[in-house]
Amino acid sequence: MRAGPRIGAGGVALLLAGAALFPALGQDHPESLLPPGFDSPAPSPTPRPSQSGPAPLLPPNGPDAPAGAAGVPAAAPIPPSGEALGNETAAELPPVDLSKYELPDSAKRSLSAVGPSSPASGGLAQDALGQADGRYLETLMRRLDAPIASRWMSIALRRMLLSKLDTPARVNGADFAAERAWLLLRMGESVAARYLVQSVDIDNYTPKMFQVAMQASLATADPAGLCPLVERGSVLDPARGWTLAQAMCAGLAGDPNGAGQQIDAARRQGVAGGVDLLLAEKIAGMGAEGRRAVTIEWAGIDRLTTWRFGLAGASGVDIPESLYGTLRPQVRYWRALLPGPDPASRASAAELAAAQGVFSSSALVDLYGEIAEAGDSSAEAGTARDLRSAFADSDAQDRLTAMRGLWDGANGARARYGRLILTARAATGIPAEAAYAGDADMLVASMLSAGLEQPAERWSTVAPRGGDAWAMLALASRSPAPVRYGDADTYRDRAEAHKAQMLIAGLAGLGRLSPDDARGLARAARFDLDAQNPWTWAIDAAARRRETGSVVLLAAVGMQTPVWRGVPPEMLYHICLDLRAVGLDGYARMIAAEAIARL
Repeated sequence: MRAGPRIGAGGVALLLAGAALFPALGQDHPESLLPPGFDSPAPSPTPRPSQSGPAPLLPPNGPDAPAGAAGVPAAAPIPPSGEALGNETAAELPPVDLSKYELPDSAKRSLSAVGPSSPASGGLAQDALGQADGRYLETLMRRLDAPIASRWMSIALRRMLLSKLDTPARVNGADFAAERAWLLLRMGESVAARYLVQSVDIDNYTPKMFQVAMQASLATADPAGLCPLVERGSVLDPARGWTLAQAMCAGLAGDPNGAGQQIDAARRQGVAGGVDLLLAEKIAGMGAEGRRAVTIEWAGIDRLTTWRFGLAGASGVDIPESLYGTLRPQVRYWRALLPGPDPASRASAAELAAAQGVFSSSALVDLYGEIAEAGDSSAEAGTARDLRSAFADSDAQDRLTAMRGLWDGANGARARYGRLILTARAATGIPAEAAYAGDADMLVASMLSAGLEQPAERWSTVAPRGGDAWAMLALASRSPAPVRYGDADTYRDRAEAHKAQMLIAGLAGLGRLSPDDARGLARAARFDLDAQNPWTWAIDAAARRRETGSVVLLAAVGMQTPVWRGVPPEMLYHICLDLRAVGLDGYARMIAAEAIARL
């Protein structure tokens, strides 16, 4: 076996090697979503052994990594608590009165299989992880640097993480669910993370699950979601955030006096201060008979945290746009999913979230429908009017002109792909005729961005051979028709080098080239389909064992780069090959076609 220089780059290889060592998860020093000090234990007469100081979980955006750059992504750990993370037994935890949390046996949910989604609702089979070791899977999830390059890979990963899965060996079911929810949060999937957290009974929560549950409530701007957890959570996870959660929940429960006393005590004791304490005080005052009027000023605040994001969103406080630039893009996706803010204020975030797979095409169209109904004169209202023209104008040429305006009006490549998703259903209304062949590339890319394969396939007789539309259809078609060497070679001659490599890799992985043709085209395009490294061994072995969930997770590991240009063709080949092997042919086809659309 030959070791290819592209696919053997150190990032993925070291990640797999590290996963194989099964490091003690409690030894990772996680970073926090909360303001400084919130994730430290409250002052105690008996000090605990100190951990390394907290650092922000979501650091400011840095420049995109150069194309093909290799390196081990920084671990994305779960926020710390004063207790070691792990599978603590009841005897090792402080005594808690659990009687109020107990459910009748008939209503309790087992930790042997956890997740809200079954195959009937789009989830994977319960045994999708096979015999994979739980600590190995947890390490892969913990180290996965999300969000990843592909919209369709992100959708597949969300589906896997939400599935009701057998808890693998060597991990606690609640801890494993918490790790899955934590990855969903880093992907921008705040609502999905909350569904997963809520699929575990509170009396089964571990310290790790309490930590992630707080993050999920903040990411969905729902501090009231902490109230069923606050009493037990404040004991099992002595982070200072729970101290203020107790005050907020007292206020929301209609006890303004108790809430006020707790807020004042927190201020005196230095639990929190400034805007962090004021936001908690504002939430506490939103309950019945709340008496404290609180004004939030952002002057002097140079950093947004999830505590500030969640409480501001819950209380209707506008966050300055500049502060969103202090966090990674996931938080913009959380913002897009919030139900409260004005639709126009969420539009740009929603387009970016759609490009990542967090927001669907139909949800994006609905959002712009709300903006159109508002009838204001904002730029977003202009976009909504153009979208209405793209759907409703009587003349196909006029509809196409409106779509071109939407595509060209996007700010950046990611937003442009979001606009393709926005127009996906409108694109199905353009006749597949020679008169419109000049726009076939964009129309086909738009339809496939939302998985509309059948209407896209109508363009197979119109799209110019050797063009991008032809290439996307060759990859996305539901018919497993083989592609001729000459047709693929024509595209290789005409297309940009990396795009040509991705077509050949995708066709080979989908089985649409003969083995000899695939290797010959790969050599001509200067990459090696036979390259091997620990990642290829791991994903191929998982596919042979029919471990669908493991294949999806490992495929995502291979795509942990912010841009498609960072995905080597050898990785796309194995991703398509192994997704097909475990029955996820549709995802394999859409991922391969997405590569052509976004490069």
